[in-house]
Amino acid sequence: MSGTRRPAAPGADRASGASGGRPGRAGEEPGTAETGGAGGTGAPAFAPDSIVLNRKLPLWYQVSQSLRASVLGRAPDAPLRLPTEERLAEHYGVSVLTMRQALGELEEEGLISRHRRRGTFIEPGALAGAPVRLLGSVDTIVAQQSGMTSRLLGHGPGPVPATYADHFPGLAEVATYHRLRHDERTGEPTNHARNYVRPDVARRIDPADLERLPMTKVLRDGAGARIGRITDTVQARLADPETARLLGVPLLSPILHYTGITHDEAGRVLDVAVIQYRGDRFSFTVTLEAQ
Repeated sequence: MSGTRRPAAPGADRASGASGGRPGRAGEEPGTAETGGAGGTGAPAFAPDSIVLNRKLPLWYQVSQSLRASVLGRAPDAPLRLPTEERLAEHYGVSVLTMRQALGELEEEGLISRHRRRGTFIEPGALAGAPVRLLGSVDTIVAQQSGMTSRLLGHGPGPVPATYADHFPGLAEVATYHRLRHDERTGEPTNHARNYVRPDVARRIDPADLERLPMTKVLRDGAGARIGRITDTVQARLADPETARLLGVPLLSPILHYTGITHDEAGRVLDVAVIQYRGDRFSFTVTLEAQ
């Protein structure tokens, strides 16, 4: 995440295609945060930190992360009520539409709550340990997955795993693909992956493509899926018997357990990828640049 830093100005996101809109997705009305509205007390609103916007990153994302840091780093006696969307948009130099999108991220994370006619409030029990969301592109994911040869160990329909049932509401079966990947230079196994794909999408996948291409690229370019976002989670775990056998490592040796949830533009889950990486052969690096 890099790029030059430029001071934000009112309406600074017009060039990115965002524009102002009607107040309050949740029914906030102008002035409710400062005057108390129908249920307020007239107490002062929380004052978030300022931010210098980077024009190479989406503005809603930068605003959401800045406001998130302000909320989690607030003083114990700081007000819990946020200013109106209009006041916040003016503070950050963005449109109301962009501000609304940023607030939606924090609401989804459980850091704030929004109440019709009362305003937006910081949740008192918001945890400082909530996960940070780092923004990237689908091309970044494809690049990270490339550079390894794969062997398709098996594929076919199967029941939706109970662990991921919430991602596939109304479906009894998904298409499952199991692959073992090797380093192209050394031939050593690096990870094994299972993908659980919606049947209607899987019908457009050529299994032979998975021998040479990452699943994300196959979904996008082969199956024609319109990918909206991918959520990645990486955890440290110990190798189970199957993983130890496939990756050629001792039982209970450290591995990286990756879960990637791919959504389409409507928010529907297309694919759940579960990948076990050898801990001694793989690492994830994120670089954050200030300027």
